Amino acid sequence: MWVGLGGFLGANARYLLGGWVAAHYGAAFPYGTFVINVTGSFILGFFLAFGQDRAWVAPAARLMFAVGFVGAYTTFSTFEYETIRLVQEREMLLAAVYMLGSVVTGAAATIAGIALGSWI
Repeated sequence: MWVGLGGFLGANARYLLGGWVAAHYGAAFPYGTFVINVTGSFILGFFLAFGQDRAWVAPAARLMFAVGFVGAYTTFSTFEYETIRLVQEREMLLAAVYMLGSVVTGAAATIAGIALGSWI
């Protein structure tokens, strides 16, 4: 039940943020998915580091947030599909920037989230 609730919230957050980003920055580059993957990496790193040594963070809350919310919020399969679509459209530079930018920025966001979650 908790994972399902988190998934419901994460999926809706993904939909709303992705739509907002696309409306503001256009669809020539998959900005929405990029922003969601980076923020999802940060959120997961932060939450898991923050909750690791805090007994008051209930196991159900960890499942709801890490598995449910972030699992539904992040969009790695969409990232892969959009990368391949850019390649199929012969947008090799955009595909490379998107792929490398997502991986590198996502890793940096995860590190930042872990650092902040451990520090707080």
